[in-house]
Amino acid sequence: MSVGIWQFFDGDPIGAVRETAAEVEELGFTQLWFGEYAGREAFTQAALLLAATSELVVATGIARFDQRSPLAAEGAVRALGEAYPGRFIAGIGGHRPGPRPLAAIRDYLDGMDAAELPGQPQPSPRPLRLLAALGPRALDLSAERADGAHPYFVPPEHTALARERLGPGKYLAVEQAVVLDGSREVAREHVAGYLQLAAHHRSNLRRLGFTDEDLTGGGSDRLVDALVATGEQAAADRIRAHLDAGADHVCVQVLARTEKSYRHLATLVP
Repeated sequence: MSVGIWQFFDGDPIGAVRETAAEVEELGFTQLWFGEYAGREAFTQAALLLAATSELVVATGIARFDQRSPLAAEGAVRALGEAYPGRFIAGIGGHRPGPRPLAAIRDYLDGMDAAELPGQPQPSPRPLRLLAALGPRALDLSAERADGAHPYFVPPEHTALARERLGPGKYLAVEQAVVLDGSREVAREHVAGYLQLAAHHRSNLRRLGFTDEDLTGGGSDRLVDALVATGEQAAADRIRAHLDAGADHVCVQVLARTEKSYRHLATLVP
């Protein structure tokens, strides 16, 4: 089983970031993913995490394409790939306002591919490039222009659809939120935040058959249970469900995390 950790490091001091990376590696998780929202610049933080570990794969989940030029992104990906061969995954995505969001990311990928960096050739192996993808067209773009996709805030049913859309040769790394103590209140708070702020997540959930009733009031019980695994056994079962549905990797976001949460999660994952 390929299981990793997904975490926001926004506001965490450098020492805590390094300690978390070392713990994740010590516990045997294969990858450490982090989001770019209000914290450190994504590629700089990836370098800090890689330097604090010896074998752990570090992945941006995702590096926002509206925060840096294609040339800067490509240069950073090549530098990390050269410094840490086989240990970095470049998750790219984001949401730029406008009527053609997929065209914007396609143009960005064109810019990365065309970047002139004569003193910085492609490393070998080249880091995997994954796209944040939910809908059919975004998954098609991931299959066409990337090595796979990194869906976030999705149930296993979406994972099965994503695998079918991507085909068998593409890498599928899926985020899964869990609450180990089984608190639905924490789970509902997590779901409600994304329903309120992220229209693309609401659209994706409607494609999966959830109704406006499911998407209001912080989310129905059916929706909350589909998106957040509450309880230890539910967490283990949900990880397996994503893998059975076609995921190559599941990165687990532990909500209401305590000092011992990752160590406890490691005992639930064979």
